[in-house]
Amino acid sequence: MAAMSRAVESRPVRPRPVRRRAPELRLGPGPVVRAVIWTLLGLFFLIPLFSMVEFTLRTAKPGVYNLDRWVAVFSGETTRYDRVYQGLGNSLVLAVVTVAIVLLVLLPTIVLVELRFPKLRRVLEGICLLPIMIPAIVMVVGLAPTYAVVTEVFGSGAWTLAFAYGITVLPYAYRAIQSNVAAVDMITLSEAARSLGAGWWTVFWRVLVPNLRRGILAASALSVAVVLGEFTIASLLSRVNLQTSLLLVSQSDPFVAVIFALLALVFAFVLLVVVDRLVSVRRRTAKG
Repeated sequence: MAAMSRAVESRPVRPRPVRRRAPELRLGPGPVVRAVIWTLLGLFFLIPLFSMVEFTLRTAKPGVYNLDRWVAVFSGETTRYDRVYQGLGNSLVLAVVTVAIVLLVLLPTIVLVELRFPKLRRVLEGICLLPIMIPAIVMVVGLAPTYAVVTEVFGSGAWTLAFAYGITVLPYAYRAIQSNVAAVDMITLSEAARSLGAGWWTVFWRVLVPNLRRGILAASALSVAVVLGEFTIASLLSRVNLQTSLLLVSQSDPFVAVIFALLALVFAFVLLVVVDRLVSVRRRTAKG
């Protein structure tokens, strides 16, 4: 036995062959193709904006540009643009009321369905996405009788359009909040908080809402952008907002209408960037 064991020990040990991993298959465009795509997309969006800026700087002499129209808009020395300022103020009020409606109605509904009635998730999704499939002019036909009652109860102020805008922004706000809800284990968080003695209001306000802050901010920003750009409903219901006032001013001064349209685009872009930065800062703080 000793001889056999020595013979076994004296056998050379063959090294196991090293298995080389197959190179990962990367799908999608390479860096050069991505750079070309981003360049084309940038030109697609920037060329119209530069054209609008160039249009507002034109003078009666070809090839001569100045900032007189921009100075006149911000100086406030003329009353020709009072209607635009009125429409801008109405749109800002509408944006605030619409965001309040979305956060007070849609957010608790999504949380309730997610925690208590998960079988109704598809039904809620279908209802929230339905407005994006209905043309605005068709929606106005259905809302006109309703607004006859709204006018009697709340008056004919422009802020009452927020009830219609709350329906218009549903698809965008729902997707923004629901994507955040899908990334958070709300059931575990709520059960843990309830096991520690927290009430439902505390669970919602102090546990769930901080974890849904990203979706809430995105939904709010998208709602503001949609409200600032809406024209059809306000026009057919005879309300004054930014877009309807720009149409009226453009008939007498198209340059100023383009200036305010540019300012609205810049405001929406800055708002989205600020929301993205806030979310990124909070995410880094949470990781740290």
